[in-house]
Amino acid sequence: MDARQVKRPLLACAMPLALVCAVAPAYAQQARPIDLANGTLSERVPQLARQTGISISVSSEALWRTKVKAVRGTMTPGEALARMLAGTRSRAVQLSATSWRIEAAAPAMQIVRRHKAPKSEQPLPTVSEDGDQEQIVVTASKMDQSYEDFPGTAHRIGGTDINFGGERGTDSVLSRLASVASTHLGPGRNKLFIRGIADSSFTGPTQSTVGQYLGDLRLSYNAPDPDLRLYDMKAVEVLEGSQGTLYGAGSLGGIIRMIPNDPDPRGVMLEATAGISATQHGDPGGDIAATVNLPFGAGGHALRLTGYAVSDGGYIDNPLRGEKDINRTRIAGGRGSVRLDLGDRWTVDIGGIYQSTTVDDSQYADRKGDALTRGSQVVEGAGADYGMAMLVVRKEWGNLRFQTSSAWVRHSLEERFDATQFDIPSLFKQHNRTRMWVNETRLWQPIENGFGWVLGFSAIDNSTEQRRAFERTNFRATSTGVTNSITEFTGYGKFSVELRDWLLLSGGGRLTHSRLSGMGQDVLPVFKLAGADIEAERIETELLPSVELLGHVAPGVTLYARYEEGFRPGGLAIESDFVRQFRNDHIESWEAGARFGLPRDGISASLSVAHAFWRDIQADFIDGRGLPSTANIGEGKITSIAGTLAFVPAPGLRIDLNAVYNHSRVTALTPEVARLSSASTINLPVAGSAIGLAPIGTIGQFGPGAEFGRIPNVADYAMQANIDYRAPVGRNELRLGAWLKYIGPSRLGIGPVLGDEQGDYLDTGLAARLGDARRGISLSMTNLFDAKGNRFALGTPFEIGNGGFVTPQRPRTIRIAVDYRY
Repeated sequence: MDARQVKRPLLACAMPLALVCAVAPAYAQQARPIDLANGTLSERVPQLARQTGISISVSSEALWRTKVKAVRGTMTPGEALARMLAGTRSRAVQLSATSWRIEAAAPAMQIVRRHKAPKSEQPLPTVSEDGDQEQIVVTASKMDQSYEDFPGTAHRIGGTDINFGGERGTDSVLSRLASVASTHLGPGRNKLFIRGIADSSFTGPTQSTVGQYLGDLRLSYNAPDPDLRLYDMKAVEVLEGSQGTLYGAGSLGGIIRMIPNDPDPRGVMLEATAGISATQHGDPGGDIAATVNLPFGAGGHALRLTGYAVSDGGYIDNPLRGEKDINRTRIAGGRGSVRLDLGDRWTVDIGGIYQSTTVDDSQYADRKGDALTRGSQVVEGAGADYGMAMLVVRKEWGNLRFQTSSAWVRHSLEERFDATQFDIPSLFKQHNRTRMWVNETRLWQPIENGFGWVLGFSAIDNSTEQRRAFERTNFRATSTGVTNSITEFTGYGKFSVELRDWLLLSGGGRLTHSRLSGMGQDVLPVFKLAGADIEAERIETELLPSVELLGHVAPGVTLYARYEEGFRPGGLAIESDFVRQFRNDHIESWEAGARFGLPRDGISASLSVAHAFWRDIQADFIDGRGLPSTANIGEGKITSIAGTLAFVPAPGLRIDLNAVYNHSRVTALTPEVARLSSASTINLPVAGSAIGLAPIGTIGQFGPGAEFGRIPNVADYAMQANIDYRAPVGRNELRLGAWLKYIGPSRLGIGPVLGDEQGDYLDTGLAARLGDARRGISLSMTNLFDAKGNRFALGTPFEIGNGGFVTPQRPRTIRIAVDYRY
């Protein structure tokens, strides 16, 4: 690639930075209206954090139940904390302009200001922001529930941690959590999995098993992970296990929720970062990003804008075409939001997102080569465009809160696969277009005086069109495609009540009414004349209950148990030249867990055991023409055991460990799969009814090598470790971080040609930053040992089955960057 092509997107983002720097004044806090009643610290801290826009952590479990005074009036966050804690044996410590910590102190309350970043003093039960602040509220619970009282497995990764060592989109989350996995087709094309709930490797009509959200807005319905860059994020929350009651369809394995920083009317802020990278065996790359916050007007209004451009150098060679480093990736986009303060605790946010992803060629390689080369006669590039417009309205009446969020989404993905046969170069093109409108409206009260609740309504209208074609020199032939549409209306509710001071009961349900329709696209005339079904429509109603019980059974010991259900709607799938229905699937999950240790003890741990029963599993296979298709394959069971350990062996040093073991099996086949004579040797029971099945031979040909006994893309085990160290260096701070993640073996998919092995590799990284809160320089390295690995065994679906492809890890990459904040 010409170096000028790499520089252009970087210069485009750099130009507005100079303009903003010239006018940015100093950042300063302002007084805010505060309205807090008497209550416990666990009840009032989330309220105060929301009303002031600051982050507040609490250093001791005992402090959570401290009785605090009412606070009303217009004042700064520091003044509000001082009044609230007056007369208690605690104090508020200011960690930064927007972060405070409440800790035990002498009876006389005092405000302590620290201008230098504090050392990490205690381990946290979740992945922490800045390594030393305990994130106290799980906002993904939709009731602003403290982590201590959350009956489940939740992780929270702070925005500073996400960007430490270089922002890498979804990979920044994957590298920090053992329980989160992904396919590796490439940026903008991957599917995510949590806790072993995985279905398939392809971008098809099935909805994802993981729900992805920006704030309270769903990013997609049945499209792949858009892999948005996570610049200017407050945090990323991950909830493991089915979340059907609160999040509905498509949350079988859990949810990933990205929380952006809100526009801030308290002052102007500019933050910028720029880096260059060098990849061993590959081309150099670069990245640049900037965020600006601009208050305007006299009523508490503000505008916040983020822009970025990333160019990652390629590292796959194609000796057949005489080309090197063919798989360069370019990502450019931004996010903007305007907050309008209408008074009387009404606020309106209007914003949008856009990101464009271009991949010059695929990132897979020939297994028999040196793992970084592929002989292909055609270019297998890909491109994705994602756009969202959003509107969010909020209102608070004391401790009662209301929010309605609406968004319009357009998502386009174009993929090219090598379909060469008999040495005649040929391309298979697949183009997915998705448009979605979504709204969620909810009213809730965080837990106060032992009781909290949430009531909500959501509506989704989603349509995805998939068109396919084969192309050769001067020749193009369309292949059967499909359009799937769904309109969904949902009502849900959940409550939490303290049965005792130490015992919390939660429960609720979600009622979803869906109208599904689909039709074939570019169907061959012979099938139309024969009267073959190319359209389908049906209505589904699902009730998803949940119940949870949590007890603080001893100091530093919390036990919980939960039951929840989830589902995905059905649709139409393509098989060869036919269009065929597949049904909705349903999951029932049980989980029990324990959390141990107090933060002041310097160590904390958790352990959870989950079991899921999955009916009518939607999974992909390869049909008779070598194309991916979808079918209900049967019933399955997944057992998952996960554990975390965090400890501080020395001041400023923190170590986090987490691991997961998954045991997944298909236990019974659907009639449409079991009836095939070639599958009769599989020796699994048959579930469901055979009434109304399609004729034999229209669902592919599964053989004894189909590996039906194992759910695809589920690694048997994974382990992750993270080390964070901080030390003062003069007036600056040195931060060192290292991480590693081992992903165990798994199989690509289900079917006689999808049994290729993958996984069994180690991913590593190292990062360092020297600087203060305003400026710094950082150095990072990924894939320290320059390992090849095999992240994904899929190359082109037209040549699989011979174990011929691997997707190697990006070779050792070094990045140096500078960051600046004003």
